[in-house]
Amino acid sequence: MSILSGKNILLGISAGIAAYKTASLVRLFIKAGANVKVVMTPASKEFITPLTLSTLSKNPIHSSFTNEEDDNAVWNNHVDLGLWADLMLIAPATANTLSKMANGVCDNLLLATYLSAKCPIYFAPAMDLDMYKHPSTLRSLDVLKRYGNIIIPATSGELASGLIGEGRMAEPEDIVQFIEKDILNKLPLKGKKVLITAGPTYEAIDPVRFIGNHSSGKMGFEIALQAAHLGAEVHLISGPTNQKINHSLVEVIPVTSAEDMYLAVHKFFEDCHIAILAAAVADYKPRVVANKKIKKTENSLSLELEKTKDILASLGSIKKNQFLVGFALETDNEVENAKAKLKKKNLNLIVLNSLNDKGAGFKSDTNKVTLIDENENMTSFDLKSKEQVAKDIFVEILKQLHE
Repeated sequence: MSILSGKNILLGISAGIAAYKTASLVRLFIKAGANVKVVMTPASKEFITPLTLSTLSKNPIHSSFTNEEDDNAVWNNHVDLGLWADLMLIAPATANTLSKMANGVCDNLLLATYLSAKCPIYFAPAMDLDMYKHPSTLRSLDVLKRYGNIIIPATSGELASGLIGEGRMAEPEDIVQFIEKDILNKLPLKGKKVLITAGPTYEAIDPVRFIGNHSSGKMGFEIALQAAHLGAEVHLISGPTNQKINHSLVEVIPVTSAEDMYLAVHKFFEDCHIAILAAAVADYKPRVVANKKIKKTENSLSLELEKTKDILASLGSIKKNQFLVGFALETDNEVENAKAKLKKKNLNLIVLNSLNDKGAGFKSDTNKVTLIDENENMTSFDLKSKEQVAKDIFVEILKQLHE
């Protein structure tokens, strides 16, 4: 999964011959999982049709403040477009458009949207080599960079004039890679390793049966995805689950039993920066595992159970600079039990959720949690999607890491 997945990208197209490349650019953004809207200058429609871009982006194309062909004219709100975008890309950015951007000229919808946008702005210059090197263009580039806009440098090659030199717009693939790399390098967990556990463990009774629990793994998988969105390299150790994750920064390590999870966690813990143990690990396992299926011959069956290794406590006892997060799923005396677990297992943060709260706990798509830090400061949240809960957890982690 690309770092662009789920992002809203606003593509601004100005009137240069390189506009023909924007069809490929839109396709690449869509393939990366982004949502794309396109704003064109009126003159750019001479180089590529709105129909092409609308078909590829699956959104209407905006090029004027009103829809001229509509008898009941509807205002295309440049402010709303700017607020919708997670990032804006102007490609090709001609000398004319660059000059207007640098000087605050606002004579078309694209420029009005640019001046209204609060998101990061990328621009990919495209023009002939003498235009690209002209002092006025160099000044525009310098001003725009000082404003905080991000230039995707033009390359050298054959130009529309027939000359060969600098001024050629970067290729669509290179533009996408540039933006992905730029976003990734600015993420708060870039360069950090995060260890996460998820799902249940299955403790074998015989080759057919096991002791398990109702954990679906949804919470742990959402935490892993959020960690990756923040730029972390993620090791996700998961018990048996139907959950799937597709992200280039997430490695899934499947395990079955508590012992399997213990060994896997200890393999990665030393090198990690943050460890979040969201798995529902079995507290007990059969002392003896039958090597053949146990036949149903008696009215009752007795199993002798023994404790499994306490993975969270084992990490708390050896942690150095790692930020360690545990979960507490309680049914009574929730806060007291969570605080005791926080101290006993040497955690930096514990996530408390109660089976008494409707919509929280196993199998649901929602959760209701209270975060308790090592100073016993508590932050309680209303019922939210597990995706949003994962975001809340990382907001708290990042806050504590930067204190």
